[in-house]
Amino acid sequence: MSHLTNLNALIVGGASGIGLATARHFTERGAMTWITGRRENDVRMAAESIGTNVKPIRIDPTQPADLEALVQQLRNDSGHLDVLVVSAGISEPAMLGEITEDHIDRHLTINVKTLTLIVQAALPLMSEGGSIVLIGSIAGLIGAPGRSLYSASKAAVRALARGWTMELAPRGIRVNVVSPGPIDTAMMATVGAEERSAYAAQIPLGRFGQPEEVARVIGFFASSESSYIAGAELCVDGGMAQV
Repeated sequence: MSHLTNLNALIVGGASGIGLATARHFTERGAMTWITGRRENDVRMAAESIGTNVKPIRIDPTQPADLEALVQQLRNDSGHLDVLVVSAGISEPAMLGEITEDHIDRHLTINVKTLTLIVQAALPLMSEGGSIVLIGSIAGLIGAPGRSLYSASKAAVRALARGWTMELAPRGIRVNVVSPGPIDTAMMATVGAEERSAYAAQIPLGRFGQPEEVARVIGFFASSESSYIAGAELCVDGGMAQV
C-alpha cells in the first residue's frame, strides 16, 4: 500500500511542470488531490490529463478573495488537508543595473509574499501531523548572472521553512523544501540556448532533470516515509549545487 493512500493534498501551481507531475504522482499513489492554476482551461485540461482522484480549481493566488474561495471549497469538499505543496513561482532575468521596481515587486510578491499567504490561508485546514512542501531552487544556494532576485526570493523560501518548522512543530506539521536544479519544464524552455548549455556543463550527472524526478522527492516529503524530517532542504539537481 502506498504511503500516500487516502491523503488529501493541495498542489498550488499544479497545472503544469513540476506541479502537474507531482499531482499525477500523488493520484497514482492513492491521494485525493486538488490542483490550482491561474487559467481555467489550463487547470481543467491538467486535471483531465490525470483522470481520477483530482479536482481542478482556478485561482489567482495573489488575490485574497481567490484564496478565501479556495479554502472554502476545500472545506466543503474534504474538511481537511494532509499535504500542501506550493509550486507556483516566477523567474524573470535581469542584470544589475537593469532591475526595475516592478521586477523586484513581482519576484518578492509571487515567490515570497504569495507563498506565505497561501500557507497561512491553508493552515486552518491542515491535519495534525500533516506535511507542507515548499518548492525552492538551488538558485537560493548559488549565484547566476541575471538571476539575483530569483535567488534572493528562493533563499527566503528556505528561511521561511526554518521558522515555520519551529512554529508548527507543536501540531506535528512538518515543513520541508524541495529545491530543483535545471528541470525540463516550460519555465526552463524560456532560457536561451547559451544559458542552457552553461547550466548543463555544471551538472555532474550531465543532463537536465525531469519533472517526475522532482515529484518523487515531493512525494517522499509528503508521506510518512519522511516522518522524522522537518525544516530540511533536499536538492534535486544532479549534483549541480553539491560539488
